[in-house]
This record gives sequence, structure tokens and C-alpha cells, in this order.
Amino acid sequence: MKFPELKIGNLVPKLPIVQGGMAVRISTAPLAAAVAEEGGIGLIAATGMSIDELKSEIARARDLTKGIIGINIMFAATQFANLIKAAIEEGIDLIVTGAGFSRDIFSWGRIAGVPIVPIVSTAKLAQLSEKLGAAAVVVEGKEAGGHLGTCESVKDIVPRVKQAVKIPVIAAGGIINGADINEAFALGADGVQMGTRFVASKESNASEEFKKMYLEAKPEDVVIIESPVGLPGRSILNTFVKRLFSGENLKPNQCDNCLKKCSRRFCILRALIRSQQGDTVNGLVFSGERVGEIKDILPVKDIINNLVREMEKA
Repeated sequence: MKFPELKIGNLVPKLPIVQGGMAVRISTAPLAAAVAEEGGIGLIAATGMSIDELKSEIARARDLTKGIIGINIMFAATQFANLIKAAIEEGIDLIVTGAGFSRDIFSWGRIAGVPIVPIVSTAKLAQLSEKLGAAAVVVEGKEAGGHLGTCESVKDIVPRVKQAVKIPVIAAGGIINGADINEAFALGADGVQMGTRFVASKESNASEEFKKMYLEAKPEDVVIIESPVGLPGRSILNTFVKRLFSGENLKPNQCDNCLKKCSRRFCILRALIRSQQGDTVNGLVFSGERVGEIKDILPVKDIINNLVREMEKA
């Protein structure tokens, strides 16, 4: 089967599939490298990492593959600029950024020769991104996991963005199988970004308890919370979220100032770290809208082979 060509700057992956960058420490070197090794684009989630840790993860990924490795980072992070500069120094291939919008990042990327790919949810922001020098845009709909920028479906947004810009458009949100990928291409997307499916992989750095919640999730378990970042977020209902919904005081006793702006309703960094490390009772488990359709934890190689077969069958 011949796939659409996804060209981001001078980068052309064998497969037009980008693995989403899931923080904190869900998307690390083993996952990103495994996806890159199979012909996709692997992303390391930089948010929540130290400078040295990020550099180490990039170097580790380089040892595991010669494929395309990028980072994903939230603009809302206090260390946003420092982490980007560290990734550039380490020779990262591309940078994907969301949870806010930076104008400065485009000049940093242009000077370093590193493609910048912002995550957008409107045609207007996609046009601004193109004007500032974006190499591509990830168009994320309401179906995505983690922080959300819209209440609209990716199926409605992608065609509008495709008409508005000339740069590649990468669809994200609710893409679980090969049929979904084909549908995204039919809507005009040049590529897809998939997060939730790759969390449920052997190479994902999520704890076994975290992955188990994915396998056991029912549609009614997938809920929307208000993140201290100032954006809604999609997660799986658990004890922590129930406490949040009940209005319990979850304000942290001390703050690491990991975000530029934070409501301090609860510490999202610590909540995400707890679940990543296995405490899914007191942690936050982000997921996409269709997590309940995932029924197995597979190696990345098998996931991608299955996606290709499903695309051909569809």
C-alpha cells in the first residue's frame, strides 16, 4: 500500500505516523526510538524533565535508532525555552509544541534549522503558524487525551485547516486503528499523530497499573477535568478525580513552579508522576476519548504492523 508522503522540513518518514509526546515520562527514549525504528516519528515528552534528563533521553534514543526523533513540550512549562534550547543543542530532529502558543520558537527553530510543529485547533492559528514559519501543524480535536484546546471534533477541524494552509496537516485525537488513519487521510490530512494507542505498548514508560487502567476503561470512565494549566484535560475516572470533582482541597503544601501560570487547585506535575510510577489511586491518568477500544498491550512493532494491515483492509 502506498502511503501519503509526510514531509516536515527535510524530514520524510517512511510512515506518516507521529507518536504523541505524553508527559510526564510516559514517552521516553524506548518508545520514541521504537516508533522511529519502524518508520514513524518518535517523540520524547520533554515537559517535566530536567535539562540533563532530556539530553540523556535524546542521546539514549539516538543509540537505539537512526530514525526521526523529536520532542513534544508544553508552552505552559516554566522551563519551555531552556528545554527547547537543550534539545536543539543535542541535535533533535523536530519540535512539537502545544498547551499555549509561542512566537519565539519559530525564530529559534529557523536559526538552528530544526522544524517547528505547533499543535493547533483552529484554522486561524494554523494560518498564523504557517506565517511565522511552522513546517507543519498538528490539528488536535476534542477526542485527544491530556490537555485540550477545543470542543470540536478533529473530523470537523482538519478539512478547514487543510483549506487554510499549504504546510502539512497532521490529524490528532481519537485515532486508534488503521481505519481511523484512512479516514484522516480522506479528510485531507497528510499524517496522523497517535498517543493513546502507543501508551498501551510494551515500550511505553507508563507503569503497569497505568496500562491496566487503559485496558479496563469503559466509555463512561473517560471524563474531563479542569487542569491547573488553565485548560480542560481528558482523563480516566479514579479516586483522585472523584476527590477533585467533590471539591476536596487538593492544593499542594509547596510548589515547584513548573508552570508559568497555575491555578494551584492541585499539583498536576505530581499527579502525573504518581500515576506514571504506579499510584493510579492518587495520580492522574490522561487518555484519549476512545481508550476503551484498546484491549491489549503490544510491542510497538506489532502495533504498527497491525495499523498497516488495518489500513490495507479498510
